[in-house]
Amino acid sequence: MKLMTMLAVPALVAAFAAPAVAQDKLTIGLLVPTTGSEATYGQDMANAANLAIDEINAAGGVLGKQLTSTVGDDACDPQQSVNAASKLASSGIVGVVGGYCSGATVPTLKIFGDAKIPFVITAANSTQLIPANPGNAFMINSTGNDQVAKATEFFKGKGIKSLAIVNQGDAYSQDLADLTKKAWEGDGGTVPAFEVANKGEQDYSAIVTAIRSANPDAVFWTAYYADGGLFINQLRQAGYQGLIAVGDGSNSPELFKIAGGAAEGVFAFSNPTAEFLPGAKKFIDDYTKKYGTAPGPYAPLTYDGTKLLAWAIDKAGSTDSAAIIAALKGADFKDGLAGPISFRDDNTLARSNFVVLEGKGGAWTLAE
Repeated sequence: MKLMTMLAVPALVAAFAAPAVAQDKLTIGLLVPTTGSEATYGQDMANAANLAIDEINAAGGVLGKQLTSTVGDDACDPQQSVNAASKLASSGIVGVVGGYCSGATVPTLKIFGDAKIPFVITAANSTQLIPANPGNAFMINSTGNDQVAKATEFFKGKGIKSLAIVNQGDAYSQDLADLTKKAWEGDGGTVPAFEVANKGEQDYSAIVTAIRSANPDAVFWTAYYADGGLFINQLRQAGYQGLIAVGDGSNSPELFKIAGGAAEGVFAFSNPTAEFLPGAKKFIDDYTKKYGTAPGPYAPLTYDGTKLLAWAIDKAGSTDSAAIIAALKGADFKDGLAGPISFRDDNTLARSNFVVLEGKGGAWTLAE
């Protein structure tokens, strides 16, 4: 979800191709941040993928072989993600699951595309991923366009006329901010403040002052929870009384630990999380038993993405990458915790999966 300068992809990656992987086990690469500010999300995603792998193996595996995984830590950093993806691409994997920060995911698309490796993207959802996709990547989280449609519908329903938007200048948050501004103004609303914060910022006083001066009906934070919690806290402490909403990068329960009571009444536009999915009780119980904690916001989608990739390999009948990609392209997957999975022509999820959450009593509740 975070875009800096596009980095050159090592030329040697173009030589990698995985038409068939001959080994006793089939290895799935997990591209997730396990270090850095978003490591909590990344570990949660890796846990969910491995839980799915355990279940697949217990049921007999895929193509008569057991699945295993290997993690590539992208740290939500474009440079590190290139290194992680290059190592994964040369390691004999049959596919990749993951992708959290969009900015770290974008430069990996060429690497996995040149290697002809199927990539199921389970969290990253910036629209910048779409034109960068060589055709082998499939997004099972709805895109920023879907989130903006949900957000503008919600704001209008609350009678909001003026909306301040704050992003961090990365592929995810800037994309969501720009899309929201365009849609909101196009529908007759006003954006009296459009602010950019630095990642890792501790003092938001300048932005808070600008927002209070603009006096908008609502504020939309489009970036991540680690910084969003601080921003929300300082905004409320400064006396702002209007509605505050956050994007899906801030839908973590950790937001409440950082923002404290200031997160009460905050709304989030979110992908479907486990506690609000009617068929996810066993998944929650199994995850909690195995890892000693409840599954986080992107655990269901990553669990679904792993099951989807295994399904596609089975449907292809081999580890031939072109056959697996073709199976994903025509997927009509019915067994996802978060709902059915099929794709538009641009390999994005064929439906919107966004819901609205509200902070109550130090936790997220379903707002609709």
